[in-house]
Amino acid sequence: MLSKSILKYIQSLHQKKFRDEHSVFIAEGPKVITELLSSGRFICKMICALDDFINENEELLLPVEQKNKLAITEIELEKISLLHTPNKVVGIFYKKQADEFVLQQKLNLMLDDIQDPGNMGTIIRIADWFNIKNIICSENCVEMYNPKVVQASMGSIARVNVFYKKLEEFIIENKEIDVYAASLNGKSLYSLNNITTGLILIGNESKGINREVLNLVTDQIIIPRYGGAESLNAAVATGIILSHLVYTGTA
Repeated sequence: MLSKSILKYIQSLHQKKFRDEHSVFIAEGPKVITELLSSGRFICKMICALDDFINENEELLLPVEQKNKLAITEIELEKISLLHTPNKVVGIFYKKQADEFVLQQKLNLMLDDIQDPGNMGTIIRIADWFNIKNIICSENCVEMYNPKVVQASMGSIARVNVFYKKLEEFIIENKEIDVYAASLNGKSLYSLNNITTGLILIGNESKGINREVLNLVTDQIIIPRYGGAESLNAAVATGIILSHLVYTGTA
């Protein structure tokens, strides 16, 4: 059963300022929660779940203090959930300490002002699929711990490092690394083969890449268009670009 104070605390974490104040974030649903618990990268502060989830995951929940494993009702779950259809469990996790940044000599992603939480979470999930370990985000990108980002990543935030940087400064400081920017004015993606290192830059959903950043890139690339659509969703574009580059880089 949830006390009024715990209920109020969890509901407050729906807002970024309180997540920042307490250095925690919310995750929901069996898939995401089990991924985060299994990863060992996040410490779980509290689990609020229906009885069947707690009973089915006793071993996985052993690291969580008994007093912080709260069996709740479906009505209580609805009060703390951000989902239209709450799914068995809500977890509160401590944000991980910032990793020491090491840019691997592999493909990495760079995001310029991605605003939609669903896009951000999906891009993190896509990066995980293609074994991309690092995503460098502009300071205006949506927060990685936004509940909708966490949900859309489906647990991939446990395996992908997300950093927030001033992109112009970062590119200048790492000028030896090639940057390939997704742009409507670029050369065909399919003209690039055997690219195994570098940064793939994806821009804002409506405005694209900031001019100051675009002026610093090595190449602009485009996914060839055969129909009438004006543009592609940022996450879809990311998936297509990585699919080609990862395949040709390893084939």
